[in-house]
Amino acid sequence: MTAQQEIETYLETQAGLETLRFITCGSVDDGKSTLIGRMLFESQMILDDQLSELERTSSKIGTQGEDIDFALLVDGLSAEREQGITIDVAYRYFATDQRKFIVADTPGHAQYTRNMVTGASTADVAVILIDARKGLLEQTRRHSFIVSLLGIRHVVLAVNKMDLIGFDQAVFDQIVSDYEELSRRFAFETVTAIPLSALKGDNVVSRSAETAWYHGPTLLGFLGAVETRKALVGHAFRMPVQWVNRPDLDFRGYAGTIVAGTIAPGDEIRILPSGEIASVEKIILGEAELATAEADQSVTLTLDREVDISRGDVLVAAKDPCETSDQFEAKLVWMAKDTGYIGRTYALKTAAGTVNATLSEIRHTYNINTFEEAMGRALELNDISVVKLALDRDIAFESFADCPPMGSFVLIDRQTHQTVAAGMIDFALRRASNVHRQAVTVDKKARARLNGHAGRCLWFTGLSGSGKSTIANALERKLHAKGYRTYILDGDNVRLGLNRDLGFTDADRVENIRRVAEVAKLMVDAGLIVMTAFISPFRAERQAARDLFEEGEFVEIFVDTPLEVAEARDPKGLYRKARRGELPNFTGIDSPYEAPEMPEVWLGTELDSTEKAANFVMSDLLL
Repeated sequence: MTAQQEIETYLETQAGLETLRFITCGSVDDGKSTLIGRMLFESQMILDDQLSELERTSSKIGTQGEDIDFALLVDGLSAEREQGITIDVAYRYFATDQRKFIVADTPGHAQYTRNMVTGASTADVAVILIDARKGLLEQTRRHSFIVSLLGIRHVVLAVNKMDLIGFDQAVFDQIVSDYEELSRRFAFETVTAIPLSALKGDNVVSRSAETAWYHGPTLLGFLGAVETRKALVGHAFRMPVQWVNRPDLDFRGYAGTIVAGTIAPGDEIRILPSGEIASVEKIILGEAELATAEADQSVTLTLDREVDISRGDVLVAAKDPCETSDQFEAKLVWMAKDTGYIGRTYALKTAAGTVNATLSEIRHTYNINTFEEAMGRALELNDISVVKLALDRDIAFESFADCPPMGSFVLIDRQTHQTVAAGMIDFALRRASNVHRQAVTVDKKARARLNGHAGRCLWFTGLSGSGKSTIANALERKLHAKGYRTYILDGDNVRLGLNRDLGFTDADRVENIRRVAEVAKLMVDAGLIVMTAFISPFRAERQAARDLFEEGEFVEIFVDTPLEVAEARDPKGLYRKARRGELPNFTGIDSPYEAPEMPEVWLGTELDSTEKAANFVMSDLLL
């Protein structure tokens, strides 16, 4: 056999092997990167030039003296090498004669838990490392919880650094016993404990003479034999539409990745959320037509008739469709430094597309050490919680436990576009289907005709003492004199009644503005010009308020008074109290104010009188 033939034979053999995806996780300095580096080295997956470079780098910045520092094979960022920690998710690929592997080395630091979630989302197996000297730590518990939430059923408890405790079986047995107690809370099918030394190679690829008392598999031996997570071929057909392919007038196809089930020409499908039914005419892959397609294949489907289908719709088996809903209970892993509040709106992205979602309730957050359920109104970095979400329209879904691709989502901050949470849908809130908008005979247009003008929301925002209420009051006098129907929603007045149950924490401020926005919407619907005079310090809540109104109905008016000017006025003595520490969470002192970036009306300090400011608003709005 020639060298070329040997290469081709090897490639054909490799192409036929199944792939196992696994993740290494645990606390910082448990040896995750070193373990992967050792596996690559022992399985002879390092090229000569890579090995030479590794030896040179190890001598300069390694942590093992003259020995090779295998962690440097994985920690590719300069910051990682300098600090000796993993920051980003590092993916490495290697193979044996039995199987191909994709391993995700994830960070151990709590602040990078979001990266760990990313790595775990596609894994079949989790290798949870524990430093034999330290035992179970908080990150061990958190990562185990997340691994369970994400549906990983096979776990390796890799008790590392056994060489540093003299391969003491008693220590190993105690750690295994502690983890068995912990794992009873989770839905793992198997937990395989392996004593090893990633640095020395004990029980990584070859069995160690130091652990004659251990009779289980080596790590690579286990990974080579464990079952992979199977594609959802036996599930009912599901395919989110990612692209409507219309190259010319004679062809219309719907492209996407089949996330569950199988499909063949002639099969009936239902389009969700519309409910329309059609039959599959062709299945196209590249230039070929397929007789059938199954989960994990990306294909284009053509149908037997013209149907209104858009990106974000989901094609499902007509006789076994999934549900649609706009309200859910779900589990969240909060991955952002910015706090999440009840009432705040985010973009929710699923396999089917993106919708707006409001965090309507935080049922509880888990204490990661005791797993007790704690009540709260806010979500902090790394919190794992059960929440309720309200969407602005129905989406097709299944519970994450039944079909992960149809039950998983991420939440995205609409201002910064950063991913703030990963979520898993538990179930729809059935009560939502019993609530329907009641049709009315007298509508907004009819009320506007009677009033002689359309309703609008004039949203004043600015620091305490900036003059919001004073200007709004002057403006209302002028509008009233001209025959406009008006009303002022003032911050203090609303807190004496509707919002008297709310305090001044950030969470309460978010809920305060959410309620006010809903009331203002009703007033605009009634045909009134409503003026709201609230600090409303956060852009996210002002944007959420804007989204409630039709185009042109919401006018943001920024009373741009500098802090030193507002504090000098201090008409209610609030700044003095805040400086003395008597008013915590006071905007401008120890709580931030996020100034509008593009308000419709900007009132600066050159408008040095209330009358000038009110007249400026009148002229700017053509009132």
